[in-house]
Amino acid sequence: MSTFDRIHLVVLDSVGIGAAPDANNFVNAGVPDGASDTLGHISKTVGLEVPNMAKLGLGNIPRPQALQTVPAEENPTGYVTKLEEVSLGKDTMTGHWEIMGLNITEPFDTFWNGFPEEILTQIEEFSGRKVIREANKPYSGTAVIDDFGPRQMETGELIIYTSADPVLQIAAHEEIIPLEELYRICEFARSITLERPALLGRIIARPYVGTPGNFTRTSNRHDYAVSPFEDTVLNKLDQVGIDTYAVGKINDIFNGSGINHDMGHNKNNNHGVDTLLKTMGLAEFEKGLSFTNLVDFDANFGHRRDAHGYRDCLHEFDNRLPEIIAAMRENDLLLITADHGNDPTYAGTDHTREYIPLLAYSPAFTGNGVIPQGHFADISATIAENFGVDTAMIGESFLNQLQ
Repeated sequence: MSTFDRIHLVVLDSVGIGAAPDANNFVNAGVPDGASDTLGHISKTVGLEVPNMAKLGLGNIPRPQALQTVPAEENPTGYVTKLEEVSLGKDTMTGHWEIMGLNITEPFDTFWNGFPEEILTQIEEFSGRKVIREANKPYSGTAVIDDFGPRQMETGELIIYTSADPVLQIAAHEEIIPLEELYRICEFARSITLERPALLGRIIARPYVGTPGNFTRTSNRHDYAVSPFEDTVLNKLDQVGIDTYAVGKINDIFNGSGINHDMGHNKNNNHGVDTLLKTMGLAEFEKGLSFTNLVDFDANFGHRRDAHGYRDCLHEFDNRLPEIIAAMRENDLLLITADHGNDPTYAGTDHTREYIPLLAYSPAFTGNGVIPQGHFADISATIAENFGVDTAMIGESFLNQLQ
């Protein structure tokens, strides 16, 4: 068994690889998730060319021939498998928290019919602003400002909406509701959604600018999360002084818990890859974990059911993968995975309950192949064993499979 000086964990947000065994217990617009397959259906419907991930072994992950995503490599350069979720949820926080070793036995609350009047009234009383009731439902973030932004500019009312995730989002034009005020309102909303019947994973400030018909969301988004209910492997690393670098919304997802270096939000996936490369190049980053989330797959294309855009986004990442590999040091390990599915060909607009792929690569590898199928938390257990810290709640290490 080898150990690695640095591990770079990259989450391709929502890039699932086929329905999980319990997928029919989860639904999208009344349709069970049992026939979902993010990568497979993209490949089947619009084509998929990801030669660099294929070279690592993406096409070697065992799955029914009819659902094969890309051709298998005769001699891949990495190790691969697919992982199953244990936790009762298919949202971003549940997926990431399980990847870091937690078992979420009670899912966060979601509000498909909008938030209860009690919550909206409390926010109105705190803020002194009315809430636009018609926006109070699951909504596309761009559509909701197109539909209600002009009204907000006239009245100063709040646009509060949700999504398939357990989130409350507040959209505000920066020239109408200043950022400081928006953030203050979101902090209050966070304080009243910490327990059931409204236990939410995140409150999200969604500022935008522009004029009717030309609104644009800005990079001043801010997430207000809850901290994990038990120590994750991030905490285990941080407690013994091992570096943990967060790229993109990782810091928000864990509410900063266990993160000792936050590299900031991503403007888009390419910016996220740029930030990861910058992180990998830091002279002071000699030992530890970098943890990156690339969210465009999910936010821009999965929820919007845009298979062509999703495919193009995968192509874009695949084109950047050689840069990531070139930036690796000899004793680095790269792990590429996902946090749930979001099949852009499926019913509704919700995430889909799927296996996630795992691609592992190191310049130090002397072997390759398929490792036994496991669970999301096995990633955290592998990281823990590599750095000699305790595991979290669940997970079995596959470190000894990487040669």
